[in-house]
Amino acid sequence: MKEIKFDRPVTIGGTEVTMLQMREPTVEDQLTAEESGKTQARREVALFANLCEVSRDDIGRLPLKEYRQLQEAYEAFT
Repeated sequence: MKEIKFDRPVTIGGTEVTMLQMREPTVEDQLTAEESGKTQARREVALFANLCEVSRDDIGRLPLKEYRQLQEAYEAFT
């Protein structure tokens, strides 16, 4: 489990938070993400939403700086 701390609050599920937790991905997570979108970006958003247990819309609304933190956390698992 990785804890991603943000420099500023973001809105997730209608609530302002300053961090998210990302669990370690499984093969099943990867397969689910592959089925969820046609582009690499959409697959990645679906994967991160699943691993952080939030909606795809919430991930899509993150500022790019915070999204990059999710990418870095994910890379640490691979």
